[in-house]
Amino acid sequence: MNKSSMIVCSNDINRIDVSQWTYLIRENDTATFFQTPECYHFYASLSFLKPFVYAVSENDKLVGVMCGYIIADGNVVKQFFSRRAIVPGGLLLHTGISTSALKSLLNEATTQLKSKAIYLEIRNYNDYSVFRPIIETTGFVYNAHLNFHVATPDVESALKKLNVTKRRDVKLSRNEGADWIETKDPDDVNEYYEILHDLYLTKVKTPLFPREFFEKLVQLENGKLFVIKYKNKVIGGSVCVALPGVALYEWFVCGLDGQIKNVFPSTIATYAAIEYAAGNGFQRFDMMGAGKPDEAYGVREFKSKFGGKLLEQGRFLFVFMPRLFNLGKWIVKKMKG
Repeated sequence: MNKSSMIVCSNDINRIDVSQWTYLIRENDTATFFQTPECYHFYASLSFLKPFVYAVSENDKLVGVMCGYIIADGNVVKQFFSRRAIVPGGLLLHTGISTSALKSLLNEATTQLKSKAIYLEIRNYNDYSVFRPIIETTGFVYNAHLNFHVATPDVESALKKLNVTKRRDVKLSRNEGADWIETKDPDDVNEYYEILHDLYLTKVKTPLFPREFFEKLVQLENGKLFVIKYKNKVIGGSVCVALPGVALYEWFVCGLDGQIKNVFPSTIATYAAIEYAAGNGFQRFDMMGAGKPDEAYGVREFKSKFGGKLLEQGRFLFVFMPRLFNLGKWIVKKMKG
């Protein structure tokens, strides 16, 4: 970088030029819904988490944004041991961002967050291999993590990409009378949430966002809820967010599987979202994670059946409090049995 270049970092949403932010989203390959102003303001509307945004400009030009939230679970004691800062989607970076500017962005974030969270995790949904060496020099550790991207050029090809079993399940479910719709109806949201909440309580065994999250997300311009209905009852669905023209992200999916003969709610919930992406100009459907490569993961097996490309895009982790971090990992392991 030229020594005359001026780098300015900000942790104030009101000091970030929205027009430059919007341009950065539109023109760079690392853009996701999760790094948009809409997403930041969504986080800010929620009562149970605290949003943050850090931005870096170089010669008055915005070249990097980190948007995320701080969250903790349970009562006061549990919250103390579960404080974490999460950046879904990865960093929003200009392709020409300098090493100095990127380091400034990361150093500003870690300095500001170190007293507020036990760790900071950046969850990538794009390829950051070109930036990885620089990010690692600032104290972040790279951890391998898998994901699936499903290409969605059109509905016909998206359906053909499903494996034989999933394609059959979609057909059987449709023939049996199951249907899927996009909805913002509060009753649909509540029915969906009850199914998802039960899934997390009995099988996933990790904390789930409160109902408020889902009620407010579906009201966003780019928030989507696809529900599966059978005899006018919600039996599953998929919660997604969208970066128009680029990607539809599946944040949550669930279904009352095995309860109705020849109806496969979780399968058609994911397919409903893929079908929407394919019919509305999205380049891909992003499944938002498929576990660690060296660990067995049943969800990865399920997601592998939808014709996506398996990618290893990883996560960047910065641990502020190692002892509490290791204790937290032990507690989560115990919770899952």
